[in-house]
Amino acid sequence: MVATAGFSFTNWNGFGDFTFVGFANYIELTTDDIFAKSFQNVFLYIVLTLVLEVMVGLGLAGLISVQKSGSLWFRVALFAPVMLPMVVVAVLWSFIYNPDFGLVNGVLTSLGLEDLTRIWLGDPDTALLAISVVSGWVFSGFFMVIFYSAIQQVPSELSEAARLDGAGEWRIFWSVKIPFIRNAIEVGVLLCVTGAFQGFDLFFVLTNGGPFNATEIPTTLLVRTVFRNADVGYGSAMAVVLTVVILLVGWMFIRIRKWSEKKELRA
Repeated sequence: MVATAGFSFTNWNGFGDFTFVGFANYIELTTDDIFAKSFQNVFLYIVLTLVLEVMVGLGLAGLISVQKSGSLWFRVALFAPVMLPMVVVAVLWSFIYNPDFGLVNGVLTSLGLEDLTRIWLGDPDTALLAISVVSGWVFSGFFMVIFYSAIQQVPSELSEAARLDGAGEWRIFWSVKIPFIRNAIEVGVLLCVTGAFQGFDLFFVLTNGGPFNATEIPTTLLVRTVFRNADVGYGSAMAVVLTVVILLVGWMFIRIRKWSEKKELRA
């Protein structure tokens, strides 16, 4: 980390001599439209995955928690994508999204919805959403396991008391279980946000930042800058900025959580 910070103040291709340039790399970043676009994309990706991973995972956990039998098989089936290597997942979904013989366009065509078919990973309007759906398919099962484990710790007396008051299972889930597992939900949100900043595999294999930088995120841009453009100094500056942003996000999360705990104690 210290070496990366040092490289960020140089103009270096990784092989020759260092040339000290001061804050020139950081100044250039402030006017780099692609770098700004990469952060815009990753923040949009975070919003999408909060719904497709955390919210869907929470809903699946609630569905399984009220199921009387067979929940084990559902848990195994929904968690299975998490165990697949991300590169394998990306290759699999590249076939599913294929505009010529892919499953998505094939289903739409069979339903008479040809107007909705498109080049999902080649259209700037749908590429980021398509990748987010893949991410949701993989990690919703991961968050489901976390939330389901937390739900299992909810005292049965709370649910029984709610049933005696006439509450149904879904009412118990939303009004009793979710408030009880709030800490687990907060951890899930933090994992989702930090995981989005660390994302690379899906983006690199499916689109490599395209089309027209529509799916460019800081990690893909950083790797291309350092390894393809051989600009270690500029790439190191990107890495430093990305690290600072992630640390700020974590710090803000901790501050908000502490503020929320103090508010509860006062109440």
